[in-house]
Parts: sequence; C-alpha cells; structure tokens
Amino acid sequence: MKFISTRGNSPLVSASVAIRTGLAPDGGLYIPKEFPKIQISEIYKNNYAGFAAEIIQPFFSGDPLYDDIPDICARAFSFDVPLHWMNDTQAVLELFHGPTAAFKDFGARFLATVMEKLQNGKKRDLTILVATSGDTGSAVASAFHNKKGIQVKVLYPEGRVSKRQEKQLTCWDNNISSYCVRGNFDDCQKMVKTAFQSEELALAWDLSSANSINLGRLLPQIVYFYYSSLLFKDKTGEKPVIIVPSGNVGNAVGAYWAQILGAPVEKIVLAVNSNKTIPEFIETGEYKPRPGIATIANAMDVGDPSNMERIRNLFPDRKQITGNLEAVSVSDDLIRETIRKTYDKNNYIMCPHTAAAEWVRHTMYSSEPGIVVSTAHPGKFETVVEPEIGKTIEIPESLNKMLKIESIFNRIDPDLNQLFLKD
Repeated sequence: MKFISTRGNSPLVSASVAIRTGLAPDGGLYIPKEFPKIQISEIYKNNYAGFAAEIIQPFFSGDPLYDDIPDICARAFSFDVPLHWMNDTQAVLELFHGPTAAFKDFGARFLATVMEKLQNGKKRDLTILVATSGDTGSAVASAFHNKKGIQVKVLYPEGRVSKRQEKQLTCWDNNISSYCVRGNFDDCQKMVKTAFQSEELALAWDLSSANSINLGRLLPQIVYFYYSSLLFKDKTGEKPVIIVPSGNVGNAVGAYWAQILGAPVEKIVLAVNSNKTIPEFIETGEYKPRPGIATIANAMDVGDPSNMERIRNLFPDRKQITGNLEAVSVSDDLIRETIRKTYDKNNYIMCPHTAAAEWVRHTMYSSEPGIVVSTAHPGKFETVVEPEIGKTIEIPESLNKMLKIESIFNRIDPDLNQLFLKD
C-alpha cells in the first residue's frame, strides 16, 4: 500500500513515512495511490477498536507497523462512540466522549500512539507542530503528553477560542509548549505549512504535523463514519445522509473515504459557518481563500481549509464537484436558534458546531434518514449554549480536571522566528 502527494511531484511512500513526515516534499497532502479492499465482519456490533483495526490495517499493508495496528487501535479507542437517536430515522453521532471531549481525540490518540512506535530507539526528538482553531490542539496535547522522544508546539489564535478551550490548550507541561498567536487560525496554519517547507527548520527540528493534513489523523476518521452508517442501516434499513460540521475539512474527507471503501452512506453534506469559501467554490467553480471570520462556532473559522486539496483531488472537474460536494453556510443567529429549539423540543444540548449541522438537517433534509455529526461536548462552549437553554451544563470529569490546572503559554506574533526561539 503506497501513498502519493495531491500535487503529484513526490515519491511513493508507505503509511509510516507519510505519517512521520506529515506533509509531502512538494507541499501536497498524502492520499492513497489506490484505496484498499476492506473485509467487514460483524465485529463492529460490539468491538469498536477491533472494527477500527479492520478498516485501518489494510492501509498499512507492507508497512513495518502492519502487525501493530490492532494493538494501536485498542490503546487509542478506549471510549464510547454512541448514536443518539432523536427519532426513528434521525440520529446524532456523538464523538465527544474522549478525554478532551471532542472528535479530535480519535485522530490524535491514534497518531500519538503511532508516532511513539516510530520514535522508539531514535536518539533525536521529533517536533510536532499543530495549528488549532479550538479542539485539535487540546486533543493533540492530551494524546502526546509525556510521549517519549516527542516535543509538541501548539499554536492557537488569540481571542478566537472559547475560554474553556484555551484552558485545555494551555494546561500542559513537560513536552508540550503552547503559543497564543496574534492573528487568526489561518495565520497559525500558514506558520505550520511554511515551517515544513523550510529545509533549515526541518533539519534543525525534525518536524512533523498533527493537523488533519497528517494521514494519521484522517485514517481513524474513516472508521466512525463507516461504523455509524453500519449501525444506522442495521436499525433503519436505510443509508443515511451524513451532515458534517466542517472547518479545515479533514472530517469530511474521512466521510468521503469511508464512502469510497463501501460504507453505506447516501450522501455527505458539509455544514459551515459564516466562512463561505467552500459554498462559494461549489457555486462558482473558483476557489478563493480568504481570512477566517470569527463566529460562535469557532472551530470552523477557517477561510482556507487545508483539506480542500484532498477534496479537489477526489473531484477534479466541475461536474464531479457539483455532483458530489454540497456545503451550506449557517449564521450565528441560526446556530443560536437551533441550540434553543433542539433543547426545547428534544431536551438535547448541542455545541454550536453540531447545531450548525442540525440546522442543515432540519431545514433541508428533515424527511430523509440522516446522521448529524456532533463534534464537541456543549460544555466547552458554555458562554454560547447556556444562555440559549437557560441552565448550567454539566461538564465531563476529564474536562473539569483540566480547567483546574494552571495555564502555561507564550504569546507571539505570526512569526516563525518567535515560535522557534521562544520556549
């Protein structure tokens, strides 16, 4: 099994090399040269980690880590992945039961376990760079904390994450360093990409990435889309429309890859906030990145989504784009309204990102069997959610512990010199 760059100017590599390097030498993102054939057993009904191994292991065919994948999955996926049924044909896929209460725990824990295996016996530390618009950084910090031979630099935009998210980003010590960047998420992301393209920095720091540009983050995201669609079809006999809250679009790529592998998915729809780069691209055929706009669904405040490069590789011409890609923009007012109405009607609390997807479902797909993807626990966004529902949200114990730890971070400009000189 080999992986190629989206830009077509890099050598074929194995899964381990693609994960270890993060970004391809030509600046592209790694994608499978061809997708493997997956054999699905009944294990998904009672063993998520075992099912994850069935999906992920074929991507490591011929790779030194092939035999380690079942153990890696068992260590990474030790929490629940429930479908919450709103009615007989509509469900919410809750991806927030991991240690940092967000879907990023799946990819981060798998990636950290793989990276630690790859670092075993190495004399030089690996440096992980990660830009975050909210949940990625805390998931990566949690997953990599105290991993041997690995240092992590987390970059997040000043004033663009919730207070609880910031606390999760800055409560770490030892091998984790956090940086509050005077700018937006796209500035943070640009710093990471620029660092990878610098031969001097790559040699000096032995860099890799934990953003969704890294293949190791994407492979676990395939699993829960495949898993939930199988459970949905078992219960309803139908293939669901899956509505995915989308920022940097890595999660949506996981959904498309699951569909390619054979998951019973009827359609994939991206819900975005007021950052309309993707809907406008679908409408006009022109991709025009721009600075991210701050919204209450801050994890989706991305004006130049990195994984659109993978999406455009999947759908290279205009006809394929309009036939396969759908994205709907949802305003802050509609997100707030949806949080309130969903609680009033269903006694169910949603984070702002999940509410954006629920608005799309309720407005455009209410008559079709479907899954709304819930990407984060609503307790991480109490300043937005609690005024709408009129009550205090009970937060997970793992999150509560992080909130009590002292914050440690550096405030910097979007300047690589400051990132690599200030610790």
